[in-house]
Amino acid sequence: MDSVDEILKLKPSLVIGSVPYNQAIVAKLLERPLNFLAMNPRSLADIENDIRILGSIANRLTQAERLMRKMRQEFSAITRECGALKQKLAVYCEAWPNPRISSPPWVQEIVSICGGEMVLPPGKKVSDEQVARAMPELIVLAWAATGDQANIEKAYTVAAWMDVPAIRNKRVYVVRDELLNTPGPPLLAGARQLLRIFQRAGTRGTKE
Repeated sequence: MDSVDEILKLKPSLVIGSVPYNQAIVAKLLERPLNFLAMNPRSLADIENDIRILGSIANRLTQAERLMRKMRQEFSAITRECGALKQKLAVYCEAWPNPRISSPPWVQEIVSICGGEMVLPPGKKVSDEQVARAMPELIVLAWAATGDQANIEKAYTVAAWMDVPAIRNKRVYVVRDELLNTPGPPLLAGARQLLRIFQRAGTRGTKE
């Protein structure tokens, strides 16, 4: 029994989907006489709006507003913790290695909150050469649907990256997939982990 059958067994009045979609499953669901709500957030503001929508649907708008306040407060606290940063760290975050795809747009905002700067456009297919030209000081791998099993060693064997500072200085890190790729509360833990990585890398405002 495939996942569509599992969903239909529940006889839902509403099915909610968010990026990244499994297009085959969505297509099958749309063939059925049910309500489907598609969410495609790109920014932290979009994510807040989706939380508000879901809270309203579930008659939990007060709780949704409370969650949004908590997220804003946590992100602000991280920004304050990075207040002494002299210079933003150049970062490349990757959501998938083949084809190589940079992390979603909201990750760009989180990297900035944590004192870094994404060196390539977020949510885009990129080449090895583009990454090499961007010269990131730190590379973060958060490969979709892999948990924390992204393969760091693969980054160190990319021929075009041999002169990239992150490679030369052994600054390639893994963050659990769901902590950066889930458009919701898990991003708080992802931001905290990114902050620890930036601090542990010893590059708070320094370039090598």
